[in-house]
Amino acid sequence: MNKSELAEHISQRLNLSKKQIEDTITAMLEVITETLQTGGDISFTGFGNFETKQRAAHMGVNPQKPGEKVEIPAMCVPKFKAGTQLKAALKNSVSRSLSAGPARPTLQ
Repeated sequence: MNKSELAEHISQRLNLSKKQIEDTITAMLEVITETLQTGGDISFTGFGNFETKQRAAHMGVNPQKPGEKVEIPAMCVPKFKAGTQLKAALKNSVSRSLSAGPARPTLQ
C-alpha cells in the first residue's frame, strides 16, 4: 500500500476528502522526520516507537569489488520498535496470511 492508497482508505472511513488526508499524512511524516532529526523520539502507545540510533563507523566490503575494503562512516539511523498491540494484531494475522498465499502489499 502506498501513501495515495492509504489516504483513500482513511478518507472513506472518515468521510473527508482524499486531499485533506494526504495533506495530513504528509504533515505527520514531516513532524516525525523533524523530531527524529533533532534527536527526539515519537511514541504511539500500543503501536510503536520511532527513535534514532547512532551506528558506529566500521569496515565493509565494496559490493562491486569484493576484495576491496571500504570504511563506512558513523551515522544516525532511524529505528522503529513495534508496540504490544501491533505485535498481537500481527501475530494473529500472520498465521492466516501465510497459509492464504503471498504477502499483502506494504506501505511505502
